[in-house]
Amino acid sequence: MTFSSSKPAHSALLGAAILALALASGAARAVETLKVCASKIEAPYSTAKADGLENRIAKIVAKAMDREVDYVWFDKAAIFLVRDGLDKKLCDVVFGVDADDERVLATKPYFRTGYVYVTKASGGPELGSSWKDVETSNATKFAVRFSTPAELILKAAGKYEENVSYGLSLVNFEDKRNRYTQVAADRLVSEVANGDADASIAFASDVARFVKASQTPLKMTMLDDSFTPADGPKIPLHFDQAIGVRKDDAKLATALDEALVKAAPEIEKALADEGVPTLKPNS
Repeated sequence: MTFSSSKPAHSALLGAAILALALASGAARAVETLKVCASKIEAPYSTAKADGLENRIAKIVAKAMDREVDYVWFDKAAIFLVRDGLDKKLCDVVFGVDADDERVLATKPYFRTGYVYVTKASGGPELGSSWKDVETSNATKFAVRFSTPAELILKAAGKYEENVSYGLSLVNFEDKRNRYTQVAADRLVSEVANGDADASIAFASDVARFVKASQTPLKMTMLDDSFTPADGPKIPLHFDQAIGVRKDDAKLATALDEALVKAAPEIEKALADEGVPTLKPNS
């Protein structure tokens, strides 16, 4: 009796087993990602080196979801991330949106902060916690960002006109009519530190990193949320910050909400490390 060789069959079975193990191993190694829309030029929140505050928080949240961050980078300001990234489905989440941003489905807030006065720690103007202190103070030169509550405070306090030319100098007199032009966050701080501005009025998380790093001792004073100009309704000065997803992505929003609860201690540490003064429910 003759028998055919069993070696080819054994080899085939062995090869199939190795392939199956490799595929299984690969599947085990494959980690789901969190596709984050991110700006390369939005310091202190997001930078090309991924060393911004929102970059850090994105990593914390992704870890809480057992995911890894997958950045989709944009060479433009964060204001365009929803339109050019999220809405076009190039990425799935945008960190640092206002909790009431109507363009997105927002998660529960992961921190709350507000507008602050930035002044020298000693020798600066006397500015308390009221927006009206701008009007009564002897300070005349204020560094602010365009089209923000800070700019509206200057208008309400009667100190806008005398700051127009100075404000434009902070962006090298670039034309604002047909392009997005904004004062860099670090410039708001350096102008105070070097004495070119008496004070700046800024959103706290915009400037906290730079205030903390300043060689000239500076301080931040939180404004009360009580800005009501004589000619209009109340304008908020305190804001909840959240993560934005597409409006039809409720499943992801729910998963992010769960992750934010789990990640809360690490997020609070990141904010403290950054020097961001937080308000309830964080403080």
